[in-house]
Amino acid sequence: MATFATNGQLTTLPGLLTTPYQLSTRRKYPAPSSSQELRYNAPPASPRFPSLKYCYTSPNRNTEPSSKDHLLKALGKSLVFGSISSIFSGGGGGGGGHGDGGVWRDLFSLATPVAAADEKHSPDWDSHGLPANIAVQLNKLSRFKKYKISDVLFFDRRSKTTASAEDSFSEMVPIHPGEAYTKAQLQKELKALASSGMFEKVDLLGNTKPDGTLGLTISFVESMWKSAERFRCINVGLLTQPKPIATDADMTDREMIEHLRSQEKEYKRMIGKARPCILPGQVQREVMLMLKDQGKLSARLLRRLGDRVEKWYHDNGYGFARVVNFGNLNSKELVCEVVEGDITRVVIQFRDKLGNVVEGNTQLPVIHREIPKQLRPGHVHNMNAANQALNNINSLKVFSSVEINPRADEKNEGGVVVEINLREADQKSAEVTTEWSIVPGPGGAPSLESFQPGGSVSLEHKNIKGLNRSLMGSLATSNLLSPEDDLGFNLEYVHPYLDGVYSPRNRVFKTSAFNSRKLSSVFTGGPGFEDVVPPMLVDRAGLKANITESFTRQSKSTYGLVLEEITTRDRNFEISTNGLRLLPSGGTSVDGPSTTLSGTGIDRVAFLQANVTRDNTKFVNGAIVGDRSVFQVDQGLGIGSKFPVFNRHQLSLTKFIQLKRVKEGKSKPQPPVLVLHGRYGGCVGDLPSYEAFSIGGPHSVRGYSMGELGAARNILELSAEIRVPVKNTHVYAFAEHGNDLGSSKDVKGNPTEAYRRMGHGSSYGVGVKLGQVRAEYAVDHNRGTGAFFLRFGERY
Repeated sequence: MATFATNGQLTTLPGLLTTPYQLSTRRKYPAPSSSQELRYNAPPASPRFPSLKYCYTSPNRNTEPSSKDHLLKALGKSLVFGSISSIFSGGGGGGGGHGDGGVWRDLFSLATPVAAADEKHSPDWDSHGLPANIAVQLNKLSRFKKYKISDVLFFDRRSKTTASAEDSFSEMVPIHPGEAYTKAQLQKELKALASSGMFEKVDLLGNTKPDGTLGLTISFVESMWKSAERFRCINVGLLTQPKPIATDADMTDREMIEHLRSQEKEYKRMIGKARPCILPGQVQREVMLMLKDQGKLSARLLRRLGDRVEKWYHDNGYGFARVVNFGNLNSKELVCEVVEGDITRVVIQFRDKLGNVVEGNTQLPVIHREIPKQLRPGHVHNMNAANQALNNINSLKVFSSVEINPRADEKNEGGVVVEINLREADQKSAEVTTEWSIVPGPGGAPSLESFQPGGSVSLEHKNIKGLNRSLMGSLATSNLLSPEDDLGFNLEYVHPYLDGVYSPRNRVFKTSAFNSRKLSSVFTGGPGFEDVVPPMLVDRAGLKANITESFTRQSKSTYGLVLEEITTRDRNFEISTNGLRLLPSGGTSVDGPSTTLSGTGIDRVAFLQANVTRDNTKFVNGAIVGDRSVFQVDQGLGIGSKFPVFNRHQLSLTKFIQLKRVKEGKSKPQPPVLVLHGRYGGCVGDLPSYEAFSIGGPHSVRGYSMGELGAARNILELSAEIRVPVKNTHVYAFAEHGNDLGSSKDVKGNPTEAYRRMGHGSSYGVGVKLGQVRAEYAVDHNRGTGAFFLRFGERY
């Protein structure tokens, strides 16, 4: 009968399940609510192919002796039965569900120690009642007392040293200093550790302390195996495990040997069916270097190998991955068995405000489209893919709550079920907003009559037929007292999945009817003439229909048709055919630049519009980095007033360069960023003044007002900005330049010259970001003066 040493006495070895690759309880992958321990279990399997196994074992251990341990001992002389096991902590795997690790922790975490699971001890304890500073064998302790443990030490007999606190063995014993244990609990822990096969010999000795507590010293000889020449990593998560064959107490030695050989063949057949794990070759080569540097295999080395393998999985978002077994010990090839967390099912559930499962309005294919391939059955669960799915589903804007909870598959051991819980937002909504604006009175000073009330009303019907189609309408005016003077409307219908919800092609059709009014930046006075040139308003009313096609998450294209009626009005909202012209004498003339192509103050035009956007930007601790490019073109069709044929195009390039690597994470500092930006615009053919490119303003050349530098057919803008992080925000310095490339004179009426503008200009300055506000000080290089500005939103 196999035995192990406890305080110099022989104790029978607990009976173990015999398989060719393990001699322990078969591994299970329990539901999150189960109370399990994660332990090394490495008894002597086959004499040629023993194994070391990470598994979940029940706290209720079988302590009946095996009737065939004498044969196993004879077959496995190279692997001496020892005692003491270790708890393999295996990493955290952060994850969804809760802030403390949620289902990751619940599914694969350690549970309470065996002693604590079997018998909950009270805070009371008994003094040992023995002289201080003497060694006491475990069998000499009283079974009626609860001993308070002051410390637990490991003594390596082979190296004649005490294991440090950082040593992996220090985590193996679930006996904690400061807590009280009975003799039975200590013996049970010792027997449980003995079944791990991590040690050839073990001895547990108590050391009495003057304060009545007991120190524990565990002396051991670590198990060793032959060195391996190769390392193989396999995924065994969904493999059907070979069923254990019960051994008969009357089996002869020959029958037992045949039984072990059969089990060994079954194990080889199982690992032959296993898929290679996704562990990259670089990490596998690193593991091989660890094997070569160490020479012989030891329990501690295997523990470090398991830690290294799991670290890669957890660092890369595979929170369910666990090393569960090291097979083929004492052979040339070490086999690392990993349960990677294969997804077996994706379950989508709709819930009401109380959390009850209900029938949803949204069609399931709409949701399935947003689930990345990496989060579907047949793939290994990855937290990054789960986050991407969360963002994709949120981007539909039809759900008020989205939760993605992975959990263990109770029907498929080692499998993961991805549960998506959704709460739908209200389909119909209405919103009313009001605002006050101040209109300067005579002399520019505001008066009581200057306070002008405005407001808007908007209605929306979302997720029509459960296909994420929407219909939106809005009315807005800046003057509720006279809404007929300034009434804008927008009616828009959005139809996604133009090619069908099952089509991989992602096209969205959008059509709208609109009416808007904006202040033209083309008819703006130059320096010193801002108050002389009256404002010019441009009304646009028409229809627009376009299709947006997304090629990847970073690139998309939009193309469509626009029908517009453009009306230019003066400050009194009367139709205006010409702007004012500044005379050399300082006076003005009404025969200034023509406002429209037709010369009547009203233009009608039809044109095609298309743009391509490529956006590879991302956020690093709140700072945007990457690059973005946008190309847009408007092509006149010769339909409308004066049959306009034109081509208006512009290209914008922006690059956000990260100047320093930083550790990413919550509350981590932003990196310094250099921003380089360039914009080119050009137009050939018929060009009305209101469509000319204006230069100057917060999104053109800072330090100037809108259009202060000029209006041209062709423009070039260049800018650079360096952003330096400070606490909770960043400060920046910038320099910008805008140029009309000599094309201002080609605009009808030459509004740049008519309003005394330069046609080019530069600026530089500094600023600080305060939430959504940019507080800037910019220097106008043309005049050499500076001014403070408050801007909202981003510059680029």
